[in-house]
Amino acid sequence: MKKAAIIFVLLASGIAWAQPPADCKPSALNIPGAPYPCVFPDHRAMFRVAAPNAQSVRVRVGTGFDLKKEADGLWYVTTTPLVEGFHYYLLNIDGATFADPATRTYFGGGTDSSAIEVPADDADFYSHKDVPHGVVREQFYFSTVTQKWRRAYIYTPPDYDNSKAKYPVLYLLHGWGENEQGWTFQGHVDQIMDNLIADKKAKPMIIVMDNLNAGKPGEDISIYNARGVITQAVPQPTSAQTGAPGVPGAGPGGPPAAPGAAGAPRPAPRPMASTTFTEMMFTDLIPFVEKTYRAMPGRENRAMAGLSMGGAQTFSTALLNLDKFAYIGGFSGSCGGRGTFDPKTSCGGAFADPAAFNSKVKLLFLGIGSVEGPGAKNFSEALAKEGIKNVYFESPGTAHEWLTWRRTLADFAPRLFK
Repeated sequence: MKKAAIIFVLLASGIAWAQPPADCKPSALNIPGAPYPCVFPDHRAMFRVAAPNAQSVRVRVGTGFDLKKEADGLWYVTTTPLVEGFHYYLLNIDGATFADPATRTYFGGGTDSSAIEVPADDADFYSHKDVPHGVVREQFYFSTVTQKWRRAYIYTPPDYDNSKAKYPVLYLLHGWGENEQGWTFQGHVDQIMDNLIADKKAKPMIIVMDNLNAGKPGEDISIYNARGVITQAVPQPTSAQTGAPGVPGAGPGGPPAAPGAAGAPRPAPRPMASTTFTEMMFTDLIPFVEKTYRAMPGRENRAMAGLSMGGAQTFSTALLNLDKFAYIGGFSGSCGGRGTFDPKTSCGGAFADPAAFNSKVKLLFLGIGSVEGPGAKNFSEALAKEGIKNVYFESPGTAHEWLTWRRTLADFAPRLFK
């Protein structure tokens, strides 16, 4: 009965009773008509929860905040300023964890989470504008490697349906605990590309967003998507892969925190790059895309990039198959390791011959948030010291989060297919 009562009162949290202060604007991710959560101009956020029978309520966002029950019987809290951009969050009520029914849900951290958007000063580049728009298509295909139907999201540029032109392809991957929807719903890939193409800053291209979870029959892939459950031993990521240790509750950078421990760092093994995904990509995904869509074949017309775990997967796949890709990007994820960089052994020896590498790869790109740590920058400098050409991009003031990756994509895409 207690759990049912909690669920019932949570469903009421979107009802517009008392309105928030005039300068606290509803988050853009709220369901229609829901006034909370709202965001103040200084980036503080105000949350409200209807749970009259609860003893404790906590919101897991940022470092985590306890709500206080007020005279109207509702629970409130105003946070300290949050970093601008997209934040997952969950509610913890008397030890039980819920998504907030006042917001839309987004798959992150291995579960459907609520989310709040703190407006960024530079949000114009990923805003919906009156420009020609591409289309994100939900595409199912059968994988002979995994013996399962798989789903990809595929962006086709403006005028794709009204022309016979062929386009180069970017294969773009999500991070840990997310799926193929992430780049569309959290990352705004279509708005970013529509705006870049309209401004003639990027070439029209097809973007394929697939799911990193790829297992052959009998393989255990719960390592990639279980909520904090790791079923096999895997190495810790290095600072050059992520720039920062896993922080529970921070999205794809780490698994969710345990109830009552929001934001508390906790060592957590992370998935390593999947050889099955690489095999599936070459056996099933790329052939399907080039058969079904007007995709230009050949390495000069293919790019691969990903965020966090998707970046590690990109480097694992692309660096060992330079006959397939000429453009490679890691967003808060790469193959760099701790300690001294050795071009003959690091990253599978992909950089052993700098001249040969530079002649094949048209772009090697490393992007990261400035708050994530120096790992990616150190890796970039180590590559440059060995004569390996690369581009380093840093998102100011952001950590392991979606605003970092939106900005990174906006810098990466205009460099492709030149």
